[in-house]
Amino acid sequence: MKKVTNRAAAVMILLALILVGMGVYIFRLVRDGGDWASFYANDSVYTNGSLNSGSITDRNDVVLATASEGGVSFADSSAVRTACLHVVGDINGNIGTGALNAFRSELVNYSFLTGTTTGGGTVKLSIDAELNVTAYNALNGQKGTVLVYNYETGQILCMVSTPAYDPEYGFDSTDSSYDGVYINRGLSATYVPGSVFKLVTMAAAIENISDIWSQTFTCTGSTTIGGQTVTCSGTHGTQTVEQALANSCNVAFAEISVQLGGDTIAEYAEAYGLTSSHTINGQITTAAGSVTSAQGDDNSTAWEGIGQYEDLVNPYALLRLVGAIANGGTVVEPSLLYGKSAGTTKLMDSATASTLSEMMSYNVEYHYGSGSYPGLEMHAKTGTAEVGDGTSHAWFAGFITNSDAPLAFVVMVENGGGGYAVASPIANTVLQQAVFG
Repeated sequence: MKKVTNRAAAVMILLALILVGMGVYIFRLVRDGGDWASFYANDSVYTNGSLNSGSITDRNDVVLATASEGGVSFADSSAVRTACLHVVGDINGNIGTGALNAFRSELVNYSFLTGTTTGGGTVKLSIDAELNVTAYNALNGQKGTVLVYNYETGQILCMVSTPAYDPEYGFDSTDSSYDGVYINRGLSATYVPGSVFKLVTMAAAIENISDIWSQTFTCTGSTTIGGQTVTCSGTHGTQTVEQALANSCNVAFAEISVQLGGDTIAEYAEAYGLTSSHTINGQITTAAGSVTSAQGDDNSTAWEGIGQYEDLVNPYALLRLVGAIANGGTVVEPSLLYGKSAGTTKLMDSATASTLSEMMSYNVEYHYGSGSYPGLEMHAKTGTAEVGDGTSHAWFAGFITNSDAPLAFVVMVENGGGGYAVASPIANTVLQQAVFG
């Protein structure tokens, strides 16, 4: 009798293990079935390594890519093919963040019940192909990126990275102008931010320096902090903190940074998502930035708060930040899928966001000139980030509050020069197209 009982117990244990295993398998099938079905080894949806079903369109139903047994074909227009290269991807999957790679399961139209037997699906992107063409042309052969999204809906309207090439014809791999061509500079690269980072330092000052609004700062072109010189791009005289941000005064922000301390600046950068990797639509992962606290070194702390030192920022992460400022402190997470929401994240106090918004508007009125952006209700910050080889990355980031076009943007031109001279006109060109057509 004891032997029978033991055998029965063993059978029950075995049955329980089988049921648990089946449960795990079913769970993983539901969760990961799309990834399994769209895996590159699946001959039913891949031919010679290329996806053979599905299509990608922009928000206006312009066909950007079509997969069939004959391979992948791209848009009819060479300009569209080139400008949308990084958002669509390439045939061989070298651009890992492209839609052809990121949304494979949607393209093969996988279903838990029918598998892939119903044929390929259509992935409709939030991108406006013609706006991408405008941005690509505005970059005019310079390496860089342009990102634009609706900060109220989260829809990404423009995502361009250069250099790019026409995927129908490829490029000359011996031509150095194509170096880094597979990198989506908006998503997969980090850069010294320069003065756009002063938005972070300013937010920290608003919340941590009680008398920041009554302080004044005198700039004679340079100052000595920690026994070393901090230089400025101009001689701004005596200025308020609002004027210091508009002037992008290094002297003023060096003094503010030392008051805050390196730890506080680094903590705010982390809280605002500038040191994190982000995920778009659960499929595309961005590069993480880094901001190192310059502990015990006032001169390095000064440069940390100015956006130099060891600061590195990903353009997409900066887009989230300016989108949050525009939206009262809460970022509507950007989405590349048309009509799909990606949720919201609270980044900062609403009062801080409101104050920064006002100061960014003041930047335009006081320093940049609203006439540079006709018809646009512009709130922005420039950045000219020195990179140690005698060149500077040009940045321009912000948002517009036109009632029919709540758009946030980031423009970054590698080794391009001054933010106002180089990046600002590109942003204006793209936003004029986005708002007025």
